[in-house]
Amino acid sequence: MPNKKYKIAVIQLNLNDVAENNLKKCISWVRDAASQGAEVISLPELYSSHYFCQSEDVDNFSIAEPLYSTSFIAFSALAKELGVVIIVPFFEKRMAGIYHNSAYIIDTDGSEAGLYRKMHIPDDPHFYEKFYFTPGDLGFKTIPTQKGKIGTLICWDQWYPEAARLTALQGAEVLFYPTAIGWHPGEKEQYGENQYGAWMNVMKGHAVANGVYVAAANRIGLEQYIEGTAGIEFWGASFIAGPQGEILAQASHDKEEILIAEVDLDLQENVRQNWPFFRDRRIDAFGDITKRAID
Repeated sequence: MPNKKYKIAVIQLNLNDVAENNLKKCISWVRDAASQGAEVISLPELYSSHYFCQSEDVDNFSIAEPLYSTSFIAFSALAKELGVVIIVPFFEKRMAGIYHNSAYIIDTDGSEAGLYRKMHIPDDPHFYEKFYFTPGDLGFKTIPTQKGKIGTLICWDQWYPEAARLTALQGAEVLFYPTAIGWHPGEKEQYGENQYGAWMNVMKGHAVANGVYVAAANRIGLEQYIEGTAGIEFWGASFIAGPQGEILAQASHDKEEILIAEVDLDLQENVRQNWPFFRDRRIDAFGDITKRAID
């Protein structure tokens, strides 16, 4: 029988350090989340390093790791020890010249429940991800785990209702969004509130439109490692929303935190029964959604 209720957690951290230290730090925080009752736990995007995409530098490819190496070995053992599901976002080296922004979904027995490769890749000032990451080729997936059916998308995927919809239609109960998003310090005063508000609102909209739980795990802290630049101030504000977009847990902008909330599948079903958005979709009229533009 599937679990009718289970607890999920997102961990909000400052990850402006070297891989070895970030790994030790994240293991400690996952242990803490599990000790508080969390059963499915997500780390922020690219957990093992500072956010290196602020520049286009081939030396940064050395940060990437092959599948099933350091990160998988460490968190597989941890998931098995604690009996939890862990979402581990990492920089994947698939082969020479092909790299992905990826996430393991590791099940309670330490096995790989699934792998997700970020589908939407941004190219904005100091978010030069297209230089590093090949777009994902595994599609949008719901991953069955021993705790529940979860979907994992990554950061820039947050802005695309199609990604949330296609994942939810496969039965996802929760959409997890490991994230690395922040303010350019010089823009924060003028644009910061609207930028942060839009980010949160679009994901709350995914929760409502799909009747799912949504959990976003962001970084915090100023990462200013390139001389002559202001860096990026990661805005934190990680959150967990329920299937009506209601905020169940909300983090600060500047503190390392664990957020925990309960997924209630009876509540989710009740919401979908009363707001039957899936039932009323006009799939016969949606063909043009696959076009770049409708001219």
